Parts: sequence; structure tokens; C-alpha cells
Amino acid sequence: MTNLTLVLGAGGKTGRRVARRLRDGGVAVRAGSRSGTPRFDWTDRATWAPALDGAGAVYISYFPDLAAPGAAETVGAFAGLAAPRRLVLLSGRGEPEAQRAERLVRDASPDATIVRCSWFAQNFSESFLAEPVAAGAVYFAADAVREPFVDVEDVADVAAAALPEPGHEGRLYELTGPRLLTFAEAVREIARATGREIGYTPVSVEDFTAAMDGEPEDVVALVTYLVTEVLDGRNERLADGVREALGREPRDFAEYAVTLR
Repeated sequence: MTNLTLVLGAGGKTGRRVARRLRDGGVAVRAGSRSGTPRFDWTDRATWAPALDGAGAVYISYFPDLAAPGAAETVGAFAGLAAPRRLVLLSGRGEPEAQRAERLVRDASPDATIVRCSWFAQNFSESFLAEPVAAGAVYFAADAVREPFVDVEDVADVAAAALPEPGHEGRLYELTGPRLLTFAEAVREIARATGREIGYTPVSVEDFTAAMDGEPEDVVALVTYLVTEVLDGRNERLADGVREALGREPRDFAEYAVTLR
């Protein structure tokens, strides 16, 4: 197998961390993006083969999300072209469309590794909740539901281990943090760790999406889907994926919170 690994979404939350770990481990990395060389674009299939050329492994991260319309078919088609390379797919926990994408990838490449993740802790600092946290007032459409927030650093550690190392073929790693937290509890932990006053107010889905006025329709639709479907309690359980893949416990949310100081 060639030493070159194609990392899709190399500028994203997980992709840039995966790429950094691989490079630090001596693995050659090709950044798969519309600004990369060669260019990679999910919407332009003519870019797929040139980006794959010479690569022995691929980290598959789909933007904006595997729940987006047509994502499963697109990722499945890409996996068909990418096989028989070693494939690692970033997937979402409790998302039926993401699980359908997993099946299509496995149909194309039975040895693919699936990294199925719960809600990222870094969504509070590197995504749409970052601005409210910085402003000290978070309004979100989640009340009593508890989520086992996973640290993106753990996600990157698992993916970066599965790409170059044998022994992860055909495995499904379901990644969570070590405990369940409500969103209000998570915000309180951030406030305590940073010494700042940050309030949390649960709101209706309608009020939350109304506050996204000006955002692209597909983004609003995706966020609406995630808060109405995925945050319904289906993920209120812990999983052992980090320990199975790495032989250690997952990072606690408190460890993430102190990085925001």
C-alpha cells in the first residue's frame, strides 16, 4: 500500500486534525478540497479520480453532513471508485441517512472502517454555537435531552490510527464521551472552566430556526433535522468505541472546556 493518504474535508474540524496526526506520524497527506491540488469537489465527479490517484487510504468526511439529501448515494458512489483502498468513513450517530451511507460504503468496500460519532464537543467553539458561547448567551432547541459529547481530538485519534495501521479493517467504532450531559450542563461546564458568565436558554425548534434568518435554506433544513430527529433522546447512552480503537478512555467534556480559557 502506498504511503499517501487522501484526507477529504482537510480544512474541517476532523479533517485538519487527522491530516496533522498523519503528517506527524510520517504519512504523506493529500488534502482533498476544492482549493487542493488536485482539486476535489463532491459535486464534480470528474475531480474524484485525480484526487484518488496514487493514494492507498482515504479519510471520507462529507460536507455538510451525511444527513443532507443525496449524500448517501454520493458517498456510496465515491467508495465504489475508491475501493480497494483502505477507507475510513466519518459518520453520525442516530442519523438514519448516515447509517444508509455506511451500508453503501460497506457494499463497495467491506473492509471499510466506520467512525460513528455523537455530537462534537467542539460544536460549542468551532461551529454554529461558537458565537452564542462567545457572547455569553446560548439559545438552543434542546432542553432535558442528554448527549454523550465526544471530543473531536478523540475522533481524529481514532481515524488517524485506522488509516495507516492494520487491525481496524471492517470495524465499526461508535464514539462518545464518558458521560451524558444536557446542553445546559455543558454550557455551565464551559462557563466554570473559563470563568465567564454564559447563560443557556432552551427554545422551540421554530424559534431557533427563525433566528437563523439569512442562513442558506439547506443549512436551516439540516439544523432543523438534527435538532428534531437526532436530539430526541435516541443517543442517551454511552459507547466504547474510543476504548476499542485506542485502548484508553475517551476525553471528558471538562478536558475540552478548559481548552477554551
